[in-house]
Formats: sequence, C-alpha cells, structure tokens
Amino acid sequence: MLFQVEMTVKLPPDMPAEQAARIKSTEKEYSQELQRQGKWRHLWRVAGSYSNVSIFDVKDNAELQELVSNLPLFPYMEISVKPLCRHPSSIREDDS
Repeated sequence: MLFQVEMTVKLPPDMPAEQAARIKSTEKEYSQELQRQGKWRHLWRVAGSYSNVSIFDVKDNAELQELVSNLPLFPYMEISVKPLCRHPSSIREDDS
C-alpha cells in the first residue's frame, strides 16, 4: 500500500544543540535504511520549513504506524497520512 505522509518537525527551542544533532543523525540513518529497503519510496523537503512530504510503500496501516512511530524525531512531529491508490490514467507500472 502507498501512503503520502507529511511530517513537520517542531523541536523544543530549549533542546540542547548536541541532543538535537544526535537525534537528527539517528533519524537520517533510520530513514536511509528504510529507503534502501524500498519502504520509504520518496522523500521531499518542503521549501522554507522543517517539513517533508514522503511516499511510503508498506504492507498495511500497521506497518506504516510501526515505521513512523520508530522515527527518532517522532515525538517532535506533526504527521498527516493519506492512503493512495493507482490512478487509472497513470502510465507507471510501479505505482500500485
């Protein structure tokens, strides 16, 4: 199943810079591993904000919940999820 996931990060202003850097580094490793596995299919930065729009390709809602809730930045995120399905006019065979 494909899902569009919009994530906005809101770190506490008083979080020490070293702690934020550690969390971001761990987040990067985790997200890149999910991309290598094909589960996090696309990742785009939203210009001008600490946000992204992503496409996940997972088995079901439960797998998406598990992956997203394990993001190190998850406690500091506002997240919006939209399930996607193939458009009948799409010429891509890999977007189901």
